[in-house]
Amino acid sequence: MMPAERATALIDRLGPVRGDLSADASLARYTWFKTGGPADVLFRPADKDDLAEFLTRLPRDVPLTLLGNASNLLVRDGGVEGVVIRLGRGFSDISVDGEDVLAGAAAADLNVARKARDAGLAGLEFLAGVPGTIGGALVMNAGAYGAEIADIFVSATVLDRSGAARELDADAMSFSYRRSVLGADDIVTAARLRGVHGDAASIAARMAEIQSEREASQPVRTLTGGSTFKNPGGHKAWELIDAAGCRGLRRGAAVVSEKHCNFLVNEGGATAADLEGLGEEVRRRVKDHSGVLLEWEVRRIGRMPASAIGEVAS
Repeated sequence: MMPAERATALIDRLGPVRGDLSADASLARYTWFKTGGPADVLFRPADKDDLAEFLTRLPRDVPLTLLGNASNLLVRDGGVEGVVIRLGRGFSDISVDGEDVLAGAAAADLNVARKARDAGLAGLEFLAGVPGTIGGALVMNAGAYGAEIADIFVSATVLDRSGAARELDADAMSFSYRRSVLGADDIVTAARLRGVHGDAASIAARMAEIQSEREASQPVRTLTGGSTFKNPGGHKAWELIDAAGCRGLRRGAAVVSEKHCNFLVNEGGATAADLEGLGEEVRRRVKDHSGVLLEWEVRRIGRMPASAIGEVAS
């Protein structure tokens, strides 16, 4: 069965939704790298109830992948098997309750920081320097500029593969460096984050400082996926990469940023295999030079096309 026919047959098994179901749907348009293959089926639920009802009917044999803002994601060129869920407008509300900010999973981190600023709540300023959405930030305990999600987290609403909802507090989330307890089948729908009352002008100034520093030190106006590798214990990934002579290294239209060498950049026309292969070459050179094996921070999903098998480590 051809891919398009397989995708159409899969949609026929999924039942009615109030959101949008699309077969053989482009994912490259959503990723910050702007490359990669399609989803067999893309589901954009209307709201939490639509999502929960869909999950209760989803056959157990159908693979499920959650796509957030895709700021730290590489979709392989062979596309993604099964159903990809992307949360949108129905999950992006932000409100303030005392010292707490309530945010939907699809709310942009920057918008959450702005909402807290406008309410005179300090402690969330670092989110102005974190690309992506709150749902993704929770999954990987995102952090920057001396703070991380664990510092401000109160609770989250999470749906499991069966559509059942549960509330997780900070203890249940088991946050650690760029990790949480959340697995591939867990879907965050909303979170409660806590700040402290502060001076609005000082909060705004700190946010502006973070954004200015980020623009000065990172290739934010390029097709990139954010920090490529996690900082190993006792090291900074970019320093290891630089010392191994990888700054400016390229593979096709994929290049290690000259501005910040822990960023991979698509200069236009790079395939996902180009980017992943370049990342693996960086890992190899760093291991040979320093003995440290870098761990990917960019999440890689999907199938490799047959032409790429054997070229890139899985």
